[in-house]
Amino acid sequence: MLLNLERLEFLVAQYVSGALPEAAHVLVGSHLEMQGVNGLNPKLAGVMQELAGEALAAIEPVPLRSRASSLEDIMSSRPSRQGLGSGAGQDGGEPADDADLPKLLRAYTGRALATIPWRRKLPGLQEYVIEKGAGIETSLLLARPGRALPSHGHTGLELTLVLDGQFQDYRGRFGEGDVSVADEEIDHRPVASDRGPCLCFSVLLAPITLSGPPLGLVRDVLGI
Repeated sequence: MLLNLERLEFLVAQYVSGALPEAAHVLVGSHLEMQGVNGLNPKLAGVMQELAGEALAAIEPVPLRSRASSLEDIMSSRPSRQGLGSGAGQDGGEPADDADLPKLLRAYTGRALATIPWRRKLPGLQEYVIEKGAGIETSLLLARPGRALPSHGHTGLELTLVLDGQFQDYRGRFGEGDVSVADEEIDHRPVASDRGPCLCFSVLLAPITLSGPPLGLVRDVLGI
């Protein structure tokens, strides 16, 4: 898990600097929210923000030449998606009745958890695609207890925030509020805990590639 933690700390630093793409910014911000003020990464983010504030205070102010233009840029930024949908489906189980999404993620989806219109991705695995385009796919995933995802590798970065429940792979166990950082070095088979459904927010910045024995892949795709 050490390498995963190092990568996550790097992402927190990028979050504080404002350098992350929107979806990754939402994921890391949601992780910090779920960890609470006493969590290790929120403390790290606080220290970084203080250092950034000190550095900013040392810079000589520059007059804002085009206030109207700056306001126009802010107002033209992408709005959050709005709308209503059906309730959670049954195929992957259901999160706790009082569960909801972190504030940043709820604004990003434009929905409360209870209104997510789930669709079956595989038996025992439901999905709600939030955004899909060139070089990015973001989604909520809801896996039934014990559901294994097919073994796969990565051609780029995949970030997964556990919102409820837990899953594990060869690196260890990821519980509520944890982030899995997977890249080209990671080939894994995530398995949801038997204790209950596992709800995750996934940010995929490059396609995955299926791996492992063909028979095992077939069993995992079918969920048997």
